[in-house]
Amino acid sequence: MTLVNVLFCFIGIYSCFLTWGILQERVSTTPYGDKETKQQKFKYFIFLNMIQSFMASITAFIYIKISKENFEIINNSLLKKFLQIALLGAIAPTFGYESLKHIDYPTLTLGKTCKLVPVMLMSIILYRRKFSFYQYIVVMLVTLGVSSFMLLQPTSEKKKAVEPSSLYGTILLSINLLIDGVVCSTQDQIFSKYKIKGQHMMFFMNLFSGILMACWLINPWNQELFNAITFCKNYPNIIKDILLFSLCGALGQCFIFFTLDNFGSLFLNTVTVTRKFFTVLLSVFIFDHKLNIGQWLSVGLVFFGIGLEVYAKQKGGKKVSEKYDKSIQEENRELEKLIEEITKRKQVNGVIDNITKDKTL
Repeated sequence: MTLVNVLFCFIGIYSCFLTWGILQERVSTTPYGDKETKQQKFKYFIFLNMIQSFMASITAFIYIKISKENFEIINNSLLKKFLQIALLGAIAPTFGYESLKHIDYPTLTLGKTCKLVPVMLMSIILYRRKFSFYQYIVVMLVTLGVSSFMLLQPTSEKKKAVEPSSLYGTILLSINLLIDGVVCSTQDQIFSKYKIKGQHMMFFMNLFSGILMACWLINPWNQELFNAITFCKNYPNIIKDILLFSLCGALGQCFIFFTLDNFGSLFLNTVTVTRKFFTVLLSVFIFDHKLNIGQWLSVGLVFFGIGLEVYAKQKGGKKVSEKYDKSIQEENRELEKLIEEITKRKQVNGVIDNITKDKTL
């Protein structure tokens, strides 16, 4: 069953977010309007992210109601945690976008492939979490494999002409990765401390993120909300694209929080980090691109790392199942003993009652 769940997570996240990426490109790059009128591109991305957050929150709420989960387990300390990670989640991308002004895109991509390291590091530093030996090996193999695969990609003359990355940009990228690590490790800590479902976290995180972005948009010095609404009025075709983009992202988040709830942030980030890797690899087979020997070795490292992760989880799932079966058997034995003792006591009491009756007669 563990293997089925792992494949379910992989397929769900990949399919939803590959589609989400296509829709994101469509919304951000497609000129809207007729040829007779002036065509314009949509460039109000805080507004777009706010709509997506509220859509994801609504989707999670519907899922919770259908599955008949309740909100009674949510308390004030948990709400503070949700608000904290929602705020950090809103802040983190700004450092990533700002870093792009000072570093080239390949450096940003390479940094993102190392995301597993800060996630593990923050879990150890903040929450004293201990990992299995195989998890360190998996992180090393996947990070090394994906990083070397990206580094060994042939660069065009245009990319070679890009200015080299600066130290300031690298620092900004590092802050972005560390904040992501704090968010992921805190999510793990919430799941271990509070017995909640992934949909609860999805609902509250997106609700708080949407409210935070709405507060930013309605301040009088920011014209983005007014401009975005005006754009939607002038070009109503974009409304359908925004809703499809948001819905696809919401469905993708359902898979993400299911994975987070069942397997933890380290496995989730293994899936998301390798998503771009598999996208590139898919294009190799579809468009017959050539890989060098170093890249094929990198592919082998990533597959070995993922295979080790799946094998360990499958083995761990069997152990848990065996322990569960043993505990049930032990409980049944204890219950049988208790029934036997009660039966014996009843028999003894019956004999005593008969003796007492004989004496009275």
